[in-house]
Amino acid sequence: MIGINTCGLVMLTRRIFLKMCLAHLAICGGSAFAGTAGSYSFTGDAVFQRILSKAKSQCWSALPIGVLVGKIGTEFRGTPYRAGVLEVDKNREVCSANMCAVDCVTFVETALAFARMLKKGGGNQSDFLDELKFIRYRDGHLGDYTSRLHYSSDWFINNEKKNVFKILSDLQGSKTFVPNVYFMSKHPEAYPQLMGHPELVEKIKSQENELHGRSISFVPLGKIRGVERLLQTGDIIGICTSAAGLDVAHMGMIVRDRGTAKLMHASSKKMKVVLEAEPLHQVLKKPTYTGIIIARPLEINGKSTD
Repeated sequence: MIGINTCGLVMLTRRIFLKMCLAHLAICGGSAFAGTAGSYSFTGDAVFQRILSKAKSQCWSALPIGVLVGKIGTEFRGTPYRAGVLEVDKNREVCSANMCAVDCVTFVETALAFARMLKKGGGNQSDFLDELKFIRYRDGHLGDYTSRLHYSSDWFINNEKKNVFKILSDLQGSKTFVPNVYFMSKHPEAYPQLMGHPELVEKIKSQENELHGRSISFVPLGKIRGVERLLQTGDIIGICTSAAGLDVAHMGMIVRDRGTAKLMHASSKKMKVVLEAEPLHQVLKKPTYTGIIIARPLEINGKSTD
């Protein structure tokens, strides 16, 4: 991810994109259908059913939601990383689920949506997509391309508003920052759905301007080691960046491994979902990283698992 919820600014030609989709469907299997609020696509039912079967047989739904998010995330270890996985149609917004390839944001969204589905007693593609839509789109409503929560600060703020999680704002050393985002409106050529649709660019710019008036809490890079002992499995993190026009460079989740807080994420460097071997503070080494937003999933009743 490079500051926005597309997890990479990769330009694909239509021909290459179609070849990738066809090859992926041949391996994983996929379906597309229209819902009352828009269009949906689902790829990887075999993976979905495998995780669902394990969750039911082992009664995962009884676990605290953070532990549950971590368990589901672990099921995706080794899953291939793919940038631009959500860009399935350049002319309309599609709520897309792919169990066979993820980017850093869709990895997190998939684990959260699956956990929420299990907590509500759901167990099919439709139930899962309902939760995915709720998390991915502004106030849970699927509309045009601008209804997707592209900027991660917007994603965190809106999902806290929807009681999906609570941003941990009172950790020692926490500070606030105001997102200064403008990359998408300045570079519409990087996004297939924005090319040729200036009206959408204007809507994106309006959303960027609105974010300029919001603030969000984060833990600066030098303070992360001091709060690691307080982090729990399933906590969602957004890695903030100083890159111009962006807010968050990458996303992942915490897994406590033998007492140590570690980062599980869809890595563009390793091209798959991995659990890093080192403690969290040791893997955040890029010079543009400035700190992390930390959010703790809430139970469906809105209560924390603290």
